[in-house]
Amino acid sequence: MAFLDVKGITKVFGGLVAVDNVTFHVEKGEIVSIIGPNGAGKTTVFNMLTGVYEIDKGEILFEGEPIHNHTPQEIVKAGISRTFQNIRLFPNLRVIENVLVGTHIHTKYNFFASLFRTPQYKEEEARLTVKAIHILESIGLGDQINNYARNLAYGDQRKIEIARAIATDAKIILLDEPAAGMNPQESEELLRFIRELRDKGYTIILIEHDMSVVMNISDRIYVIDHGKQIAEGLPAEIASNEQVIEAYLGGVKKDA
Repeated sequence: MAFLDVKGITKVFGGLVAVDNVTFHVEKGEIVSIIGPNGAGKTTVFNMLTGVYEIDKGEILFEGEPIHNHTPQEIVKAGISRTFQNIRLFPNLRVIENVLVGTHIHTKYNFFASLFRTPQYKEEEARLTVKAIHILESIGLGDQINNYARNLAYGDQRKIEIARAIATDAKIILLDEPAAGMNPQESEELLRFIRELRDKGYTIILIEHDMSVVMNISDRIYVIDHGKQIAEGLPAEIASNEQVIEAYLGGVKKDA
């Protein structure tokens, strides 16, 4: 049984089939990439996995249990979290406060405890703060805890987004173009960081246009074009697949 098993998912908007019978699986501890040209349907797949869009056909099984058409909150609580192509931080909040946002999906106090700051609220917030600090220290941002998110370098802002996903107790982290806007040095640092996440036990699903990142980090790759899945395989197999080259990779094949 696959850790995440996606079977024939389809999404139609009006008369447009955005995702057409896409099937893939992810094993625990893998880094799997989904690639394709702009408009191929990759982000739509992420939105279906995370409950933003309901699927029209197919099913999604996580640890053997169906999660398709569950709410985003239910899916996050189950253990699937994501980042976005455009960084979505609270720039005027401190780094630790941005990470604490992720921990609050599992808070054990109610609205009134929060309103009146009861002992239960204070104890829980203290526990979550320690958790957030440990996460930031584990990814090398322990010295930035009290800095404001807007003041950090671009690559570190990406790390904060991933730290917030980790804070939800995620088992699978979906990364939507994490290398977007990065220079080669930052991309290399990102590769190292994602591998470290995998080594710590996280499973990663990646959407990425930077083929140097995709080819150097992926255990397996799935390719989508115009909503249809056209190839799957190891990085070397994808780099030499003529249909993929025609649809997407082009001259990148030689560099990969």
